[in-house]
Amino acid sequence: MDVVERWSGRRAAALQLALRMTNETFAEHLGVSVRTVAAWHRDPEVTPREELQAVLDTTFERAGPSARERYARLDAAGHLGAAGLRLRVAVAVVVDRDRVLLVCRRGDDGGGITWQFPAGVVKPGGRPETVVVRETLAETGIQVAPGRSLGERLHPVTGVVCAYVQCGYLAGEASNADPDENVAVMWVPAAEVSRFIPVDRIYPPVLAILGAV
Repeated sequence: MDVVERWSGRRAAALQLALRMTNETFAEHLGVSVRTVAAWHRDPEVTPREELQAVLDTTFERAGPSARERYARLDAAGHLGAAGLRLRVAVAVVVDRDRVLLVCRRGDDGGGITWQFPAGVVKPGGRPETVVVRETLAETGIQVAPGRSLGERLHPVTGVVCAYVQCGYLAGEASNADPDENVAVMWVPAAEVSRFIPVDRIYPPVLAILGAV
């Protein structure tokens, strides 16, 4: 394959695998955040925004013959790239009295937004409890204390393995600390979370937590 007409999340992830790069090194190479690369793994059909299409074109054109051959095999097979390793994400359910912390993420193609709990990728050998503390602070400016694990599931929409951790508020004012990835950060009354996230997408143990607040 000499030309990629249009990059998708699946094709970008396959290029990453062909180049034998981690999420971190691929993100640095492209000049994007690690969360952007992780989003391509979560949603193989997403279309990277136009400026990233050009960057991916250049990366592909500069790849060596072996890497391009690996990419061609992966693309022909419909490979999901590193997503085949089952990306694992730690999800922070941050509760403070009767409210819960949510972030509003922008789509990679700029075509939509979704409300979610703060979350971050768990590297091999990493601990979800460590990730929720780090990522919540990085995304929202809120310091949290990890509490009990609420369990794990394969997310019904993204296909990502999600590990849920209940967290307590420690300090900080909620703010959009990662404007490249998020549109807004907000404390939402626990009873109103379903206005932002469809109930059928909320993990049942999380629903139980929200109902008890």
